[in-house]
Amino acid sequence: MEVRVKSAKLYYGWVVVLVTFITLLVSAGVRSMPSILIVPFQQEFGWSRGSISSVISIGILLYGLVGPFSAALLQKFGIRRVVVGSLAVLALSLAITPMMTALWQFELLWGLISGLATGMMANVLGVTVSNNWFVERKGLVVGMLTASSATGQLLFLPMLAKITVGAGWRYAMYTVVLVVVLAMIIVALWMRNHPYDMNLAPYGSKELVQPEPIKGNSFLVPLIALRSALANRTFWLLAGTFFFCGFSTNGLIGTHLIPAGHDHGISEVTTAGLLALMGVFDLVGTTLSGWLSDRMDSRKLLFWYYGLRGLSLLFLPYALDEASPMLMIFSVFYGLDWIATVPPTVKLAAKEFGNAKAGMIFGWVAVAHQVGASVAAFGAGAMRDWLGSYTVPFIAAGAVCLLAALMSISISKHPVEA
Repeated sequence: MEVRVKSAKLYYGWVVVLVTFITLLVSAGVRSMPSILIVPFQQEFGWSRGSISSVISIGILLYGLVGPFSAALLQKFGIRRVVVGSLAVLALSLAITPMMTALWQFELLWGLISGLATGMMANVLGVTVSNNWFVERKGLVVGMLTASSATGQLLFLPMLAKITVGAGWRYAMYTVVLVVVLAMIIVALWMRNHPYDMNLAPYGSKELVQPEPIKGNSFLVPLIALRSALANRTFWLLAGTFFFCGFSTNGLIGTHLIPAGHDHGISEVTTAGLLALMGVFDLVGTTLSGWLSDRMDSRKLLFWYYGLRGLSLLFLPYALDEASPMLMIFSVFYGLDWIATVPPTVKLAAKEFGNAKAGMIFGWVAVAHQVGASVAAFGAGAMRDWLGSYTVPFIAAGAVCLLAALMSISISKHPVEA
């Protein structure tokens, strides 16, 4: 059988990366929306920040929890079919949201349905694509796709905040529905599941590789993988550091920076713009992190990423007090480190457990990330209601990031043979 390998012609795997990049960008952008809805929902429905944050918290938790099962489903039923179905469900839940009138409806549409649908398109999707299509440049691909996910959480916020302030949150919701439908069409037309389907070798290889079928029940296989990982010290260290990663990123800053800015007299549009700036610098920082993870000790990279993030969060309460100049510096510095932790974490998981299990194991590590994010999303909102400010949550997040830096450097340098 003739096997096509990479040549001067564009390798189709890069098209798949671009389609995945767009999908993750849109999916993560949807997950970021509640941060601009907190204040409007308070004003229109009279819900407290703690109540709204509880819904966001459940959505974040389910977004992570579905990851390991997503890895199995993506391999068993194919990337295109699973992603198109998830985008269709997501578009439907978004279209119904403007009709809601009660908190339980918000809980159902955003806490449950949106959380599950976007969870099928979380970072595990990027790991699956990179493992299927690439032998070389895996770190770079994971970095790019991780950056798209984190950037999507931030990049759409200025536009959506402007629509929300100018025309109301319902129009912002309809705008997102349109974007999701466009993403679904792109995936349906150009996504491909595996290079084997196109008679291609993975990038960096000359051998045609047949995809390994998922044996057994798609819901039991991830649980079996988890059971084997629980006895592994590296898994606990990766999961623990990722808990603190989620606690300090999308759960805290991604959810509460806009309402925190509002408390200090900074408009929603301005703070959303700063989050978008973080997203731009995250695209640079996380892509660079993927490149570095192919060349440097991932444990040392994680040590510096968590350490520098912790210092920046300890500085944040003073930046808010000083308003724009210091907050701008924080946005640039923090943005470079927003989720640069993913490529080295994926690399360490693949080394420890092997490529075959890497997607599912990383999926469980990502669950810890979303549990941390869920705790921060709810806890910070509840503490704001209790204490009247976000200072304590910001300082707590800085402290646990410094702890995560020490945990990262203690990971074994020599992985156990998979």
